[in-house]
Amino acid sequence: MDIRYTGLYILSVLIAACSQILLKTAADRTYPSKVREYLNVPVITGYGLMGLSLLMTMIAYRGVPLSFGPVLEALGYVFVAVLGWLFLKERLTARKAAGMALIIAGILLIQMIP
Repeated sequence: MDIRYTGLYILSVLIAACSQILLKTAADRTYPSKVREYLNVPVITGYGLMGLSLLMTMIAYRGVPLSFGPVLEALGYVFVAVLGWLFLKERLTARKAAGMALIIAGILLIQMIP
């Protein structure tokens, strides 16, 4: 497995997580009309980032085995929780931290299997 493609895949997961945080912040706002609810900078940027993430993931699959993609995709849960804590002031409970530790441990464990 090529480390460059793995890094690209992880970056695409991080960008998708940023997109989700951006879309959540946009959803928490009130807008004067239904059109403004969907046609505003945070929403358009969020969907643009999601599209960029998709393209990066497709490129990353050139060097990442198809069976390992969903394993790396699980990092999205970790990224969203951390970004939510940083930017949305969401609580990071011990239960969430334990779940994130299990996800990271699982990824590392699977990485060690030949």
